[in-house]
Amino acid sequence: MLRTWRDIRRLLHAARVLSAYDALLPREYADAVPAHFKLAKSMLGRAKTRGDLSPGMRLSLALQSLGPAYIKLGQILATRPDVVGDEIARALENLQDRLPPFSQDEAKAVVEAALGKSTAELFSEFGKPVAAASVAQVHEAVTAEDEPRKVAVKVLRSGVEIEFSRDLSALAFGARMAERYSAEARRLRLVALVDTLAASVALELDLRMEAAAASELAERTKADADFRVPAVDWVCTSERVLTTEWIDGTPARDPGILREAGHDPARIAVQILRSFLTQALRDGFFHADMHQGNLFVDTEGRLVAVDFGIMGRLDAAMRRFMAETLGGFLNRDYMRVAAVHFDAGFVPARHSIETFAQALRAIGEPIFGRPAKDMSMARLLQQLFDTTRRFDMELQPQLVLLQKTMVVVEGVARSLDPEFDIWEAARPVIERWMLEQVGPEARLRDMGEGVNALGRLARDLPQLLKNAEIVSAMLAQGGMRLHPDTIQQIAAAQTARTRHVRVAIWIAAAALGFLAWGVL
Repeated sequence: MLRTWRDIRRLLHAARVLSAYDALLPREYADAVPAHFKLAKSMLGRAKTRGDLSPGMRLSLALQSLGPAYIKLGQILATRPDVVGDEIARALENLQDRLPPFSQDEAKAVVEAALGKSTAELFSEFGKPVAAASVAQVHEAVTAEDEPRKVAVKVLRSGVEIEFSRDLSALAFGARMAERYSAEARRLRLVALVDTLAASVALELDLRMEAAAASELAERTKADADFRVPAVDWVCTSERVLTTEWIDGTPARDPGILREAGHDPARIAVQILRSFLTQALRDGFFHADMHQGNLFVDTEGRLVAVDFGIMGRLDAAMRRFMAETLGGFLNRDYMRVAAVHFDAGFVPARHSIETFAQALRAIGEPIFGRPAKDMSMARLLQQLFDTTRRFDMELQPQLVLLQKTMVVVEGVARSLDPEFDIWEAARPVIERWMLEQVGPEARLRDMGEGVNALGRLARDLPQLLKNAEIVSAMLAQGGMRLHPDTIQQIAAAQTARTRHVRVAIWIAAAALGFLAWGVL
């Protein structure tokens, strides 16, 4: 009961803040809001924000003021235009996650508690924070070794887990209540949305997971000449501390500064796009936060990425789907793109493939008819997802994160080279992947895998035949005979399942009773 009241209190605080920013029930939608909701809004107080801001920007500012959990919620909502709409999703894309740094003494205390040694034993130098966000901040340091190394030490904020836990508990309570009483909330799957947020936060609050992501990306890209990942110092890494190689590179944010350092901004723009697409299509594991602050160029001209808290994955089927979709658009083969969607089962068979191909042509032709600097892959993907929703395709979370990352990557590339031709830059990566996956070598590889599968089947065939004989003999003698322990386990499982069903029936009956009482 105490937890419930605490959840309600935190939700009321959030509601007041949202109302103050006119983001709870925005005035733009006032005519569609029932009278009792308007009354509830008036009880929370008047809006105090500027009147010229869009609903999406007001929501972004409100979530930012509510703190870390709500910032993360906004970042997840930015990937769900099907829930919040395109305008609000775009406004939330730029949600900033920056806070004032905490003290150096506090950071040292966290490091010492996490690593079991004093900072003086671990580092000969431990500088002031160079970047601070809601979850952690980063310090420049030098290891206390015979051969000292400059490193970046990421330190989790004290008490951040408790703060997240309380806000997530309140959000989960609110989502459950909303789904209990609102069909629209059930359609939007608010409980699942909060579960996604909780899972994301759990990973971000364990810096060993970020270290593992950096290590995996480094391993997958170690043969790439134009891209690298800072090495993880596992000795000085724990759940609350992450230590990696320090990058003395040029930030990939200013063309002028890149030129002064001897780099060609247009070449760097191509590297950024191709590195991202290679990771996504070849490896199925990509850096999903490739903004300018996380990208550097080292003295050898290689692109270096940092901050691996947000990573994306594409399974083999989704990679093939994405590559064939982009390849089809590159060649303006809209029927092929349509067939890929139907073959994957994303578009229900009740729709006409010809009509769907026509809709895809309406997306592709206007984009390819523009100058290179105006041809946007991110815009194409967004329009593609908007169109597929009209054909009853459910939004694929893997692809949404890919598209959102594409928006960022494309923006970074164009900031370095305004004339950047994203399609020509992408073509070699897509065509190489297609050749490797569906070309002659791929067919030979698939044949080899088929032969290996047949070999395994042949190897196991004697045991399979023996098992079949045993089963046949049992059936001939009056039925299957199970070991007593197996019978006991099956009985226990059946009892448990029956009990769970019975409990579920009582819960449903009680809920119906409360609803009926409320109606009466």
